[in-house]
Amino acid sequence: MSTTTATPSRPKRELPPLMTISDAAAERLRALYARGEEGKLLRIGVKTKGCSGLAYDLSFVDEQGPADERVTSNGVTILVDRKASLYLIGTMMDYEVKAMSAGFTFVNPNEKGRCGCGESFHV
Repeated sequence: MSTTTATPSRPKRELPPLMTISDAAAERLRALYARGEEGKLLRIGVKTKGCSGLAYDLSFVDEQGPADERVTSNGVTILVDRKASLYLIGTMMDYEVKAMSAGFTFVNPNEKGRCGCGESFHV
């Protein structure tokens, strides 16, 4: 006689959102979408670059591609290249204005380090 014991299933842990967009980044994207990039979407990917190995790659595209995931956060929609998803899970996109520069920044919990100039990162 054989008996099997059912192991209780663990409750599934909710995954963090693929990406979130801060208020400042959403405001800047709305301005870009309304002006020169009207009708386009921002696609975010990761490419091999720099001394740490990876860099964020941003480009405006006319339509969603088959390898893109659509992310809507803070009322703004962006696309994320599916190949970059594992590197970007839980990332917050922000927009910073400093004395000598302005641009999108990323707070990525998967980053293990950045190069000295801040252009590239590694996971």
